Amino acid sequence: MKKVAGLSHWLHLIYLGNLLWAPIFDPATDWVDWALVAVVAVAFVPMYVLARQRPDRVRWWCLVPTVVLGSLTTPFNTGAAVLFVYAAVFAGLSESRRVAMRWFVALTALICLFGVVSVVEMPYRLWGLLPSLIFLWLIGILEVEWSERSREAAELRIRTARIEHLATLAERERIARDLHDLLGHTLTAIVLRAQLVAADPARAKEEAAEIERTARAALGEIRDAVTGWRSASLETELEAARAALSSLGVEVTVRRDPGLVIVSSTEHELALALREAVTNVARHAHARTCHIGVEARDGELRLVVADDGVGGHAPEGNGLTGMRERIAALGGLVARTVSAGTTVTIAVPLKVAT
Repeated sequence: MKKVAGLSHWLHLIYLGNLLWAPIFDPATDWVDWALVAVVAVAFVPMYVLARQRPDRVRWWCLVPTVVLGSLTTPFNTGAAVLFVYAAVFAGLSESRRVAMRWFVALTALICLFGVVSVVEMPYRLWGLLPSLIFLWLIGILEVEWSERSREAAELRIRTARIEHLATLAERERIARDLHDLLGHTLTAIVLRAQLVAADPARAKEEAAEIERTARAALGEIRDAVTGWRSASLETELEAARAALSSLGVEVTVRRDPGLVIVSSTEHELALALREAVTNVARHAHARTCHIGVEARDGELRLVVADDGVGGHAPEGNGLTGMRERIAALGGLVARTVSAGTTVTIAVPLKVAT
């Protein structure tokens, strides 16, 4: 198709044959007339080729020189008015619709002027000018339409490529966050249970079985995270948090509004945020108690994880950063306060959460 389109562009040069009518049929033709035809052809063809190869240079390297060449030649050979048709094509190729129309009007005015000022006798003068006047508008408008469609198609391709790129980045970030949340929580649980095995050999068999169960569950969750099928449950994460912290000797209190029904997409993000917050308690807090609350208040769904551990003002890691990104996507906020322990408050608008 591209070869056919390229060939058709070259075939359009055949219209330069309009330059030949005057010297062929005028009995008074001499070598000067033939030389004028040759000069016009030699001067115009490179501009035509450049217009097809470098559309960004059409206005000053092709359009304006073609108009000048046509203005100098048409008074002596009205067939040269075909150059104004080519100029209209160049305008449609390189200019916006509004600017191209202004060029068409200006070219029409030039042809009308040469209808009055020309050395070519009537009616041959009109026979040379009228076809170019008509085709100037017909072909010029077609070129404008084609150029606009081409530009729109190019813009659509660019927008599509950008959307695909952003979608790829978003998917990579999702997988990275999910893997961080999964591996951070699971590896912490495995490490803690391995420490219990070392501290209490009598529990070795029980803890080893629990480590195996946790590892197998983690493998399944990682597969689901990569394929995008995983959907975390807040109830499951609350039970897991209670079990994990209790095994460390942390007293866990869970308070949840029983009448609160959360949509699955929001529940998934809240469950992962809870997992990250509990993992941080298990890793860093050295707490004795931990309070977890899920309730509706002031138009918000709030998930609060508060411990009485060591607190501290250490910089936030990837886990809290990922949590903020997840909740921000829901229109919510994550607040972390540190005093006698650490409190993480996750707030999501109720209209999003329920």
